[in-house]
Amino acid sequence: MKPHRIALGLALSLGTMAHIAYAEPQHGIAMYGEPALGPDFTELPYVNPDAPKGGRIVFGESGGFDAFNPYILKGRSPWGLRAHVFESLLGRSWDESFTLYGLLAESVETGPNREWVEFHLRPEAAFSDGSPVTVDDVIWSFEILAEKGLPSFGNSWKKVETVERVGERGVRFTFNTVDFELPLILGLRPILKQSDWEGRDFAESTLDVPTATGPYTVGDFEAGRYISFVRNPDYWGKDLPFNKGRNNLDEIRYEFYGDAGVVWQSFTAGETSVFREGDPVKWENEYDFPLVTSGEVTKSVIPHQRPAGMEGFVFNTRRPIFEDWRVRDALLHAFNFEFINQALNNGVYPRRTSYFANSPLGMAVGEPAEGKVAELLAPFADELLPGAIDGYALPVSDGSERNRSNLRAARQQLEAAGWTIQDGELKDADGNPFTFEIMLKSNRDEGLANMWFDALKQLGITPGIELVDSAQHKARATEYDYDMMVNRWGLSLSPGNEQRFYWGSNGVTEPGTRNYMGVNSPAADAMIDAMLSAESQEDFVAATKALDRVLTSGRYVVPFWFSDVSRLAHASRLKYPETLPIYGDWIGFLPDVWWNEE
Repeated sequence: MKPHRIALGLALSLGTMAHIAYAEPQHGIAMYGEPALGPDFTELPYVNPDAPKGGRIVFGESGGFDAFNPYILKGRSPWGLRAHVFESLLGRSWDESFTLYGLLAESVETGPNREWVEFHLRPEAAFSDGSPVTVDDVIWSFEILAEKGLPSFGNSWKKVETVERVGERGVRFTFNTVDFELPLILGLRPILKQSDWEGRDFAESTLDVPTATGPYTVGDFEAGRYISFVRNPDYWGKDLPFNKGRNNLDEIRYEFYGDAGVVWQSFTAGETSVFREGDPVKWENEYDFPLVTSGEVTKSVIPHQRPAGMEGFVFNTRRPIFEDWRVRDALLHAFNFEFINQALNNGVYPRRTSYFANSPLGMAVGEPAEGKVAELLAPFADELLPGAIDGYALPVSDGSERNRSNLRAARQQLEAAGWTIQDGELKDADGNPFTFEIMLKSNRDEGLANMWFDALKQLGITPGIELVDSAQHKARATEYDYDMMVNRWGLSLSPGNEQRFYWGSNGVTEPGTRNYMGVNSPAADAMIDAMLSAESQEDFVAATKALDRVLTSGRYVVPFWFSDVSRLAHASRLKYPETLPIYGDWIGFLPDVWWNEE
């Protein structure tokens, strides 16, 4: 494992005021505080500024593609178009939680309360055909994406009141609502060449090769089989400090295969250059093929500081059987994580101890709330569940299969909630048996559920499994028509408006949200409000930690494991920098900062 730099803590401590009234155009913008890198920075901190240019990398992918517009609903577009071909006004540093620096735009400026944002284009910014990027291209791109692009583009555009040209190379967007994140969101919008679409319907899926501004252009391709991206030697932005040490490979090629098994076989045969391994047992036991033993393939472990997020068996608290937190707590005690993790994963994976674990945004597990976190939670002390303020940690077993102490605690909680053993079954006072069904679509989850069921049967509980297809699963999840299901919420270092969609109380009855557990907590709503209105990074972190406490102590999910590292097997000639970004193996890492060294 190569060393990496823990930079987020420092970045967080630098932020004081969240939304600064920039008196003049700036070189970058941070969600909170100021950018970590000053206007005279020479390169991003996680690159090798002396990386050589040349060489190629070949990825193996399952599936295929049939379109070259990645910003519409129709068609399947290869990811590489977004990553290598198109660019935005600002570019993201993956060593900060959410900070952008000038790319096509040389500067960004906002109003005192971010009620508007203004971008000024670099005079040298150009498309791959040599034509300059104009303000007209920028405005048209925003408008066409909002009108005919993916729904997310339109949702943000509704918050824009006016668009106006400022001088020869400037454009200002004025907003009709308060959204401190919106200037950054707009800064990441792709900029398209307006004339490239003359006489064509933007919403129609085609394989017309786009003209864009990025460091790569589309080379050879065959729909559904392969596509090659070739580094543009005349790329307008190759000498920018933001790009130094990036975009080093001459060719980035994607080969598409029928299924994941063939992708693995192609890698072991040397037909592709890199493979991300998600199975730690396989990583230890099956990487002894000739290319590894000969040294032609290297195994690299890349750590990260992204939040763990949450994945597990989700209690639908809309169902009466799961309304009582003591029932949920009992079933949490019955889940023998340590034994199951050892049986399935050789005990390699850590558990998701909270929603924002593995990051500076996560609560202190088992410790009482302090400082601003305690202040935020105090008004809700009477309604919060045990552990939210005084400290909560998931049950831990001794690792043996019997899990006696935790099962004993589970029985006590069930009895306190009114459930007792009657005629060998767990029943309530009216004689109704304790039973529920888990809605599943994955064989992996079925095996995991059965291991849990073995413990539940010892408590007098006999649950069932409903295996459904993807379409039925989606329809029932939308309507919250299940007792229990498995879900995963991915969370970032810059959580924002999506938190309402995940945990907001409107999702208890409103269909189509991701509040699958039915969180109905004024405290959770208040913590989300505090996050979105925070005036400093310190306030934002405190609100997120407080939300983490509310959700975790709510006992809404029986958490699974997560990976705090990425396992990458790759051709040994491919190298990456010693200093890693806090996001680890994520967007902006592979192949962006890698290079070829024969």
